Formats: sequence, C-alpha cells, structure tokens
Amino acid sequence: MKIGILIPAFNEEKTIGKVIKDVKKHLPDSVVVVVDDGSTDRTAELAETEGAKVIVHRKNKGKGEALKSGFRYLKSIDVDSVVIMDADGQYSASDIPKLLFPLSKGSDIVMGFRNFKKIPLRHRLGNIVWRFFFNLLFGTRLKDTNCGFMALSKKALKLLRNVHGGYIIENSILSEAVKRKMEITQVPVSVKYREISSIPRGLRVVFGVLLFIIKEGIKYRLGVA
Repeated sequence: MKIGILIPAFNEEKTIGKVIKDVKKHLPDSVVVVVDDGSTDRTAELAETEGAKVIVHRKNKGKGEALKSGFRYLKSIDVDSVVIMDADGQYSASDIPKLLFPLSKGSDIVMGFRNFKKIPLRHRLGNIVWRFFFNLLFGTRLKDTNCGFMALSKKALKLLRNVHGGYIIENSILSEAVKRKMEITQVPVSVKYREISSIPRGLRVVFGVLLFIIKEGIKYRLGVA
C-alpha cells in the first residue's frame, strides 16, 4: 500500500525537520511531500535534507492551494491513501496508523477528533459552534469538524474538487464528502496547541467559518450543487 504524507508548510524551519523525522520513524516507507508555500526561511531546504519531496510555491498562496498542489503530485504517483498533517508539530505521527486503519475497512475520509479540554477556550467555543451547525445542517454526528489531521482514500482524493483556504478547509472537505456520499470516520488524536490568536481575529474566523457552513448547509438541504 503506497501512502503519501502531505505537509503544507509556511516558514516552519523550526519544526519541519522534526515532523518529517517523526513521520519516517512511524511510516518509513511512506512518501513524504512538503509543499513550501512561499516560505522566506529554510523550510524547503531542511525538508529536502530529511528526504521529503518538496514542491515550492514562489509566492504564498495559502493552505488550500498548497493542498491542491500536493494532491496533484500524489495523484500523479498513484498513491493509495493520503494523510494530511501540519508542519508545526501540533499532531503526532504516532497517530497516523489510527487514521489509516478505517480506510482499509472502506472509509473514504478519516478525520481526527481532538480532546477539547486541551484546546484554548476561545478556540474551543468556536469549534463547538461550528460542529453544532455542521451536524444540524448536514445531518451528521461528527465529534470534530475542524481537525487538520486526516486521511483520504484514493477515491476521496479523486472526487474532492473544492478545497477552500483558511479555517474553512476542513469544513469544505467534509461538506463535499457528505454531498458525494463518502463514508466519514473519526478517531481520537493527540494535539499540542501552539497558536493563540487575538480575540478580534478569533471572532472574524468564527463568523467566517460559520457563514460558510450555513451557506453550504442550506444549499445541501435544498439540493443545490
């Protein structure tokens, strides 16, 4: 089974090497792909040193475009599954086998769900709101709708079309999965939370993601593509 590990990265020279080493330790035969999204530091250089395939964006395009670049490459080498993880060390590669196992049993998308007790309160509240409205509008019972640690089957990789940027990414993937009747599974994953955003920015993120969920949820309810 050919497994691709996709790591979008922007100015992560402090952690990228450690993340790749962690992946290689737990999945030594995997294909590690780092998409350097316009970094101005040594992210690309250090990723190559650790043996990753590096795709470079000369300008910062955002995480959504980084994922699209990674997807195109991984489809071109015909991987059987793809794991998406962050470059900042927020998630542990030791949890990757837990994400991959449900794919072997027929799941199309496996998303981690975090222990919300370990997430800062302002982020926790946003996730509670997003999860409530997503489940309400899409008829799901997901425990976490914004975890960036996930695995995709070859089928999901082929069918996914609309990958948005910012904090909308995970909800855009999940909403498309529901619309295309893919099987979604969730497994618990550990998390180390590093980023503490400002309250005004946090509120903009909460309302921006919520607006996307409501818009796409209503379209889904109305049967609009």
